[in-house]
Amino acid sequence: MSSDPAGASAPPPTGPGHGPAVSRQDFDALFEAVRTWGQWAAPERGAWNRVTPSHVQRAAAAIRSGTVVPMGRPWNTRPGPDNGKPALHYMSDLGDVEAPEPSAYKDFLAVDYHGKGVSHLDALSHIAYRGQLYDGRTARDVVDAAGARFGAVSALGPLVTRGVLLDVPAARGVAWLEPGTAVHARDVLAAEEALDVTVGDGDAVLLRSGHFRRRREIGPWNPDTASAGWHVNAMALLAERAVSLLGADGDSDVRPSPVEGLHSPVHALAITAMGVPLLDNLDLEALSAACARAGRYAFMLVVTPLNVPGGTGSPVNPVAIL
Repeated sequence: MSSDPAGASAPPPTGPGHGPAVSRQDFDALFEAVRTWGQWAAPERGAWNRVTPSHVQRAAAAIRSGTVVPMGRPWNTRPGPDNGKPALHYMSDLGDVEAPEPSAYKDFLAVDYHGKGVSHLDALSHIAYRGQLYDGRTARDVVDAAGARFGAVSALGPLVTRGVLLDVPAARGVAWLEPGTAVHARDVLAAEEALDVTVGDGDAVLLRSGHFRRRREIGPWNPDTASAGWHVNAMALLAERAVSLLGADGDSDVRPSPVEGLHSPVHALAITAMGVPLLDNLDLEALSAACARAGRYAFMLVVTPLNVPGGTGSPVNPVAIL
């Protein structure tokens, strides 16, 4: 069944488990272990400082066929269990506002994009842990009603680097991971071996769980309740590999959270401790198919967020070039 009726939801998903459980004490120790505060002269760019012209050249060298694959979801104006704050799109000029010739047609866009309905980038001002943003900045001192004065998306600029698709369902020979499935460090190593790819420094790592294939075949559900994603025990390995960006067809966190009292522990580790921005809600199905056809899971990745001074992120349509 392929349906997406407004407000309709699929049967409650039942994944194999989001654990093991992690105590706050162990989480805090991991936070300290992966923290990169004070490492860069331009801390607002965080791990994007890792990407040098040589990384861009390496990404360009990965292009063979010239196949271009966008990953952004369509502008999502339909309410549903995974889109509680639909984006807005309406026509503001139907050729009847200005002088007769030439006629002009204009529209208006608006979105509360941090959520599950829109593909977007999380900047370093998006997540604080224990009151602190990345690099130890006190959130209350640098974020207010006017926006962020540290870690804004405008400080990141565009990113061009090598992307790696960790297509875990493909590596396991299944259609998708059930919501609630945790992806561990051992799963990264297994996927690398199965897909013949290795995550390296400066890479952008995209995790495919098959979220949107499941959604199209079964129907939408509330991913705040259950979604496949990283377990916190994968983050030390990703920190060791010195990645620049993490993205997923969910929001990177496995849900329910395995850490008591923390609803988004991977967000806190990636953004606040490691300075690694996140791409949320990517549709990775076309990229999965393109990588399978090409027989390789590395490509050039281009991410161009909107230049929003003070913004905590941006809607975005990343592009992979194979």
